[in-house]
Amino acid sequence: MADTYSQIYYHIVFAVRNRESFIIPKIKNELYKYITGVVTNQKQKLIAINGMPDHVHLLINCKPSIKLSDLVKEIKEHSSKYINSQKIIKGCFYWQSGFGAFSVSKREIGKVINYIDNQEEHHKTNTFKKEYYDFLQEQGIEYKEEHLFDFMETAF
Repeated sequence: MADTYSQIYYHIVFAVRNRESFIIPKIKNELYKYITGVVTNQKQKLIAINGMPDHVHLLINCKPSIKLSDLVKEIKEHSSKYINSQKIIKGCFYWQSGFGAFSVSKREIGKVINYIDNQEEHHKTNTFKKEYYDFLQEQGIEYKEEHLFDFMETAF
């Protein structure tokens, strides 16, 4: 039987619950290393990771056998437990439920890596909320306004 060949890239974005600024410099690099480990343990390849204190961006090369929602659930669940086990922040850390995932073509990889790497510069002039709306609109994704930013839920 022939092997399966694919190139499936996702630009994934998700936020801290209530968009709190919990991804502080003290934990940022360790959190990103931990997330890299979770992705690797799921046999996927993390290409780029960065974000701001209230959200993260990932560029992941996925195999066709992975269910994307399961992968993101694993990332969010394990990274939440990791941050909470470090007891660096006051209170409990949770990710907001849901996520954005946008397919990326091979020719756009460099552009997306550059975008992810330059989050700090980008957010000097653009809010996370506007950034997220722009992604949805650029990709032609239908959404309900009331479901985008829920500030009172608990989720991994």
